[in-house]
Amino acid sequence: MARYTGPSCRLCRRENMELFLKGDRCYTDKCAIKRRNYPPGQHGQGRTKTSAYGVQLREKQKVRRIYGLLEKQFRGYFQEADRMKGVTGENLLSLLERRLDNVVYRLGFASSRSESRQIVRHGHFTLNGRKVDIPSIQVRVGDIIALREKSRTIVTVNDALEAVVRRGVPQWLELDRDGYKGSVKGTPTREDITTPIQEQLVVELYSK
Repeated sequence: MARYTGPSCRLCRRENMELFLKGDRCYTDKCAIKRRNYPPGQHGQGRTKTSAYGVQLREKQKVRRIYGLLEKQFRGYFQEADRMKGVTGENLLSLLERRLDNVVYRLGFASSRSESRQIVRHGHFTLNGRKVDIPSIQVRVGDIIALREKSRTIVTVNDALEAVVRRGVPQWLELDRDGYKGSVKGTPTREDITTPIQEQLVVELYSK
C-alpha cells in the first residue's frame, strides 16, 4: 500500500499548525513547528500571497495529511460522502473518523495515526472477535475493537494508554483500559471532531 514516507514535521510546518503526526514528540519543545514556525524550503520565510484556490488547497492537504491518506484515497472518500444524504463535509469527516486506524488512535492504543496504522496492519487487533489487519475498515455502532491477548505486552501500546488522559476519548467511543478494548457507542458528529478543520473549503475545492 502506497504511503508517505518523508519527514512528518515538514508537513506540520507546511500547513503552519501542529498535526500531531509524531505522537508525544509533538507535545514537547522538540516539535519542529515550535522551533521553526515557517514553511520548509529556501523560500519558506518569504512573503506569500495566497489566492482563494490556495486557501482551499491548503485546507484539503491539511485534512488529508492529518488522516494520513494519499490523494486518490481521499478523493474516494469525498465521492462517497457526496453520494450520502446530509451535509457532504460532515459526511466526509464522519467517514474519516470511522476508519479503524483512526478509531484505534482515538481510543488511545497508539500515540499517532501512523503508529495505529502500523499496529493494525500487523494484526494486533480484533474487530468483534475476528482478527483484522486492514486500517481502512469502517467501524459501525456496536462494534468492539480489542487488543489481542498476546499483544498486550507491547510497550508502545501501554505507554499510549497511560497518556490517553491528556488527549481524551471522544464521546462516541468507550474505552475499557483494563480489558484492552473499546466500543463504538454512536456515529461521530461534527461537535466530536475538535481538530480545527474547515471542511466546507474542501467541498468547494472538489466541487469546481
